Amino acid sequence: MWWIRIILLVAAFAAPRAWAADAYPSRPARIVVAFPAGGSVDILARLVGQELTRRLGQSFMVDNRSGAAGVVGTDYVTKAAPDGYTLLMAGAGPIVTSPALSNSMPFDPVQDLVPITLVALQPGMLIVRPALPVKSVEELIAYAKANPGRLTYGSAGIGASQHLGGEAFALRAGVQMVHVPYRGGAPALNDLIAGQIDLMFETIPTALQAVRGGQVRALAVTTLSRSPAMPDLPSVAEAGLPGFESRSWLGLLGPRGLPDEIVATLDRHVREIAEMPEVKARLIDLGLEVVPSTPASFRSFLARELASNRALVADAKITLN
Repeated sequence: MWWIRIILLVAAFAAPRAWAADAYPSRPARIVVAFPAGGSVDILARLVGQELTRRLGQSFMVDNRSGAAGVVGTDYVTKAAPDGYTLLMAGAGPIVTSPALSNSMPFDPVQDLVPITLVALQPGMLIVRPALPVKSVEELIAYAKANPGRLTYGSAGIGASQHLGGEAFALRAGVQMVHVPYRGGAPALNDLIAGQIDLMFETIPTALQAVRGGQVRALAVTTLSRSPAMPDLPSVAEAGLPGFESRSWLGLLGPRGLPDEIVATLDRHVREIAEMPEVKARLIDLGLEVVPSTPASFRSFLARELASNRALVADAKITLN
């Protein structure tokens, strides 16, 4: 009958679309990390990648592509095919910090990237080389004022969260410090341990092991309140600079044009992964705060972060030079 033929025809057209959605992923995928191995973004990407591999039956391997404070790897993802096989585990630097500093970025973080899910917030920690003769935020400020321009602080590169944290601290404290940019937080931390630089505003996940091992001295966390990972450590706000806050975040994004069904699949799985007891415990131990998110709420979060950083850059008169 004619109506049976119509039903079969509709089913035939619908089947390929359903099969395509169900088939993802049908081959190995990569999670690009725009920083060297060993940093907090890299650690989280590997945790998520391992669980996605186990859940979805295809390999989700981490691909480290560092340079220009994360811009190189991020730009690579914006130019990738929007098929779900090239993803970006990102931190704040190349998404909402560098764009606040420069109008000549090779990509538009709003137009060229699709937010999938915000995974975690990451507080920072003010750490110094052990030989520096300061043991508190107040002593650091006093030392900096007595030695203007002599203190050096490292970051993952110009425009990285550590950079803006240092600039905000110097502005608020009324001190002069020299910024030393690196190609990632891990190399900067290595030089701090070696005594080549004086201090860092590093993320807790990256700095925690060095602090626990006595390789660097922690003075404070950079959130308004204390961190569960370091409950005995005061915040910068309570230790000398009221109202000071500097923290970053980690989230998963894809290139523009990524299909909604793939975004939904990845968002659901990554949120479930982050809430797994063993994964959540690991993230908390690293100093990360797991946050619930959706693609829409992540997009709104990014817009607020970008606006806030642009205001800071203007107030502090920060330039790429």
